[in-house]
Amino acid sequence: MGNYSSEITKEITVFAVMIVLLIMVMPTVSAQENSVTSLDISIQKYEPFPAEIGQYVDVWVKVENFRSGQSDDVTIKIVPEYPLSLDSEKNAENNIGILSPDSASVQEFRLYVDENAKPGTASFDVYYRGTDNSPWIKDTFKIKVGSTTFDSKGTLELTETTSTPNMFSPGDKGTISFKLTNTASENTINIDGEDYDTNARIQSASLTGADSIKVTSGVQEAGIVGPGNSVTLTFNVEVPEDVQEGTYYLDLAIIGNSYSYNTIWRVPVTIDSSSLKMIPSKSMILTNSEGKIQFDIANLHQNTISSVSVRPIAEGIKFSPAEYFIGSMKPDELFTIEFSAVAEEEIELTPLTLEAEYRNGFNDHTTSADVGELEIVEEKTDTKAGSSTIAFVLLIVAAAGIFIYKKRKQD
Repeated sequence: MGNYSSEITKEITVFAVMIVLLIMVMPTVSAQENSVTSLDISIQKYEPFPAEIGQYVDVWVKVENFRSGQSDDVTIKIVPEYPLSLDSEKNAENNIGILSPDSASVQEFRLYVDENAKPGTASFDVYYRGTDNSPWIKDTFKIKVGSTTFDSKGTLELTETTSTPNMFSPGDKGTISFKLTNTASENTINIDGEDYDTNARIQSASLTGADSIKVTSGVQEAGIVGPGNSVTLTFNVEVPEDVQEGTYYLDLAIIGNSYSYNTIWRVPVTIDSSSLKMIPSKSMILTNSEGKIQFDIANLHQNTISSVSVRPIAEGIKFSPAEYFIGSMKPDELFTIEFSAVAEEEIELTPLTLEAEYRNGFNDHTTSADVGELEIVEEKTDTKAGSSTIAFVLLIVAAAGIFIYKKRKQD
């Protein structure tokens, strides 16, 4: 009996150890196999902003696979809460299918904002899973609900556009700023016997463009602009290296007091690819392996550039100064610069290149120009002329000696 009980005890112990090991292993295996854990959900955008009471709002949901494992059957569904509702229940769920590692999918849903809703925020849940057998994971998101119609009657005008740099070059980064002014001169205005304030509201402002100019700033909210006051909106932009010079247009879109106050301005942006022109201003000849050379440096860009410096490069030649710093140059401004040059090798001709660096706004640029060949000539001393000169000097000395001798003899 004792042996039998002992055997049972051993079996129970082994079974218990197996259960514990299984429990320890299962979460790890589940985490590896359950691909829903590799998904991330976010709201990319919604329009209009804010969502209008009594109107539809389009919501774009982004699902991303951020791990190395593949999600074989991704599905997402949206469950709104009052005051939001789906335009149709059949549109609540979207099956994406396979979502490879480091890839994403954007799904669009349409929601309705109840006409009795109050301004504020509204919530909705997004459920998602990576396979048909995976459990649903839920995230909750909020959107702003309000009205895009106000009783204010202020009118905005685009009164000034500035950029840094003033003129963009290919490859530049910078900013474009817009000054918007409320043109109202009084605090109130009476229309059909009813008084309205003259504030101007900027509910949202966005800048968009073509591939030629990339806008890296998002939507901005400026709020209320009082009568006669102004506000400046600034957007970051980037110009690709391969863009062609010319004039391009960006769209500045403003959502104002109401739809009747919404405005889109077409804003021109000019790209100028010209830079510095560098040419010799006198012959490039070194006599007896040394001499001075001069160059004219002209700014052909349509705005002021800064930190201009020029460096001559020629094999076997030493220049002084090694680099000439000019500083700022206005459009069409010209500088004449001079270098001393000494040939350190026995050469007759050597190509000469001028390399220039400058800044357009906060952007560094480099340009170079092959300006021709530097010539080294040797001039021999005229021995006949030298001998004549010596003889003439000796003759004068002899004459002076004779004169002094006779003078002393007379005395």
